[in-house]
Amino acid sequence: MAESLPEHDRILQEIESTDTACVGPTLRSVYDDQPNAHQRFMEKLDACIRNHDREIEKMCNFHHQGFVDAITELLKVRADAEKLKVQVTDTNRRLQDAGKEVIAQTEEIIRCRVQQRNITTVVEKLQLCLPVLEMYSKLKEQMKVKRYYSALKTMEQLENLYLPRVSQYRFCQIMIENLPKLREEIKEISMSDLKDFLESIRKHSDRIGETAMKQAQQQKTFSTTLQKHNNVNYGRNMHLGRSRILESKNEMTLKRTFEEDDEHDEEVLTAQDLVDFSPVYRCLHIYSVLGDGEIFENYYRKQRRKQARLVLQPQSSMHETVEGYRRYFSQIVGFFVVEDHILHVTQGLVTRTYTDELWNMALSKIIAVLRTHSSYCNDPDLVLELKNLIVVFADTLQGYGFPVNRLFDLLFEIRDQYNETLLKKWSGLFRDIFEADNYSPIPVANEEEYKIVISKFPFQDSELDKQSFPKKLPMSQSVPQIYIQVKEFIYASLKFSESLHRSSTEIDDMLRKSTNLLLTRTLSSCLQNLIKKPHIGLTELVQIIINTTHLELACKYLEDFISNITNISQVTVHTARLYGLSTFKDARHAAEGEIYTKLNQKIDEFIQIADYDWTMSESDGRASGYLMDLINFLRSTFQVFTHLPGKVAQTACMSACQHLSTSLMQMLLDTELKQISMGAIQQFNLDVIQCELFASSEPVPGFQGDTLQLAFIDLRQGIKARDMLHEFMERAIQEKLQRAMSEEHSDALDFIINSAKEHGREFTMQELKVTAAPHSSLLSWWL
Repeated sequence: MAESLPEHDRILQEIESTDTACVGPTLRSVYDDQPNAHQRFMEKLDACIRNHDREIEKMCNFHHQGFVDAITELLKVRADAEKLKVQVTDTNRRLQDAGKEVIAQTEEIIRCRVQQRNITTVVEKLQLCLPVLEMYSKLKEQMKVKRYYSALKTMEQLENLYLPRVSQYRFCQIMIENLPKLREEIKEISMSDLKDFLESIRKHSDRIGETAMKQAQQQKTFSTTLQKHNNVNYGRNMHLGRSRILESKNEMTLKRTFEEDDEHDEEVLTAQDLVDFSPVYRCLHIYSVLGDGEIFENYYRKQRRKQARLVLQPQSSMHETVEGYRRYFSQIVGFFVVEDHILHVTQGLVTRTYTDELWNMALSKIIAVLRTHSSYCNDPDLVLELKNLIVVFADTLQGYGFPVNRLFDLLFEIRDQYNETLLKKWSGLFRDIFEADNYSPIPVANEEEYKIVISKFPFQDSELDKQSFPKKLPMSQSVPQIYIQVKEFIYASLKFSESLHRSSTEIDDMLRKSTNLLLTRTLSSCLQNLIKKPHIGLTELVQIIINTTHLELACKYLEDFISNITNISQVTVHTARLYGLSTFKDARHAAEGEIYTKLNQKIDEFIQIADYDWTMSESDGRASGYLMDLINFLRSTFQVFTHLPGKVAQTACMSACQHLSTSLMQMLLDTELKQISMGAIQQFNLDVIQCELFASSEPVPGFQGDTLQLAFIDLRQGIKARDMLHEFMERAIQEKLQRAMSEEHSDALDFIINSAKEHGREFTMQELKVTAAPHSSLLSWWL
């Protein structure tokens, strides 16, 4: 019991000192103690309460008087408090009345402050959103005016700078979703513009090329004019005293050239003026920005390669007119001018390796096309214009940095073809000249006509100069005309050799080779054909021989002419020579042979009209008419031969006499001639005598002794043998002849000789051989 009292005191102390909320655990300890602990605790608690009540009562007693005083004082101030309350209430009322307006103003201020705060917030948000909206509006405007590259830059700024600041707004999400679509749209539009551009340059490539070729040609003309002007100035410094007028004239000429070039420059547009390249730049930039630059490069190059193949494909009728070639070259130049421009204004879209590869492919195709189509050209003027176009074409592309050596090599192949066309053309000219010629010496009535002929053909003859007018030049009209045409051919061949970037020595060699072809092939062929023509008679053949002689002498003047226009001396080691000597010699030999042939033909014509009566009893006492006509013809013909070289006339005369003798001999030895009378032999002998007299009259001077008469010696012996044999037959014994025929002697000539000896006549074997047919038919010939 005693032990529990201190525990209860501790619990009470805890209850008094502990917060009411924490009393529960303390009270639970009361119930957890020994039995009847609660009763004892309650007793203890009551005792504690009584103690506290006594202490409170003591304190109240101590303070009671004070409390009474305080109440008394309070009652005293009650009235004042009432008055104060009334005053406070009145004051409060009046204050409330006065504060209503303040409250209203305050509420307005609060509302305005809220609005102001909201506005400030909105302004701040708008300040963030407005740049985005402005950029998007700017993007739309750029899309509208087709400034796609700027639009892509704007998109990039929107995505990286502006949209992240206001990404929480719904309109930003819409913008973000639309940007990829806009990029694809820009790619499609730019690609469409590129396709339009490719189509445009396909249509304008010929005009671009034509413009570039004109500019290159004007530049070349300007450089040539300037070079000539400088050369004139150099000569002017050397001859200053007499060159003032020349100086002013050349300055005026150069100034006029400059003005004309300026006018052309104003008229001629550049490639940039003809084609808008902005689609290419725009598309390249767009694809580069979008990271698809390689895709664009591959597409562009692929499309351009396709266009290159189309450009390099010529029209089937291109070779018919020069305009076809000009259009073909213009398209190619235009194509590569565009590629060169793209190469220099862009980076990576077109590379030098790509353009070189494309040019090499194109060059091979161009050369193949030109080889094929130029082979169809038969007009030298067209081939020359083609050459000029190729030179301008090559110079133009060379100015843009493309190698063109293979084109100039091709020009040498075309030059051979050009020479062939020239040869064909001049072959026709030569034929026309030969057909129009009268093959008579050129008559000159006075000095003026003589000088006109001499100005066309280099002719010199001191003997002819001594003669008085009128006189005749030995050659016919075709000679100066042929000479002029040969010079014209040289000029025409020189036109092709110009602007080929070759030295004067090479040009001189080309001219001489082409001239040699003209002389040795074309002119020679025309002369050979002329000589073989049926209507060309002996007089014409003689004139042709004379003409070829003078043309042969003129070859050295042609060599001088070539040297003058090429400024290459003939003493140069590599200088080729003209082969005209052999050409004209061959023509003369052919003409001489034709003279011999035609003389023999003419003799045969006279022989064919011979009509001998081989059974006549006696001769007419004079030579046959056909033979006299033949001799007169030969005399007149050989008079024409006086202008021929002596050996030619002598050979012709000897050939004619030999042929006449042979023809008469064949007439006498004709196997169909069964018998011949002594009168016929005498008549034939009179004809032979006329032939011998003609030979002895020296129709052509220069024969020694009786050389010409020897042509008829076999015929004379044959007649003599005929006469002897005829006399022998009159006295021969018919029985022996029949026996000789029946015995069929192996050698009838021996039999005849032996039979003749029995009758006192002597025959030599030579006399019998020149008159007899093969001895197997000798007896039948006599009978």
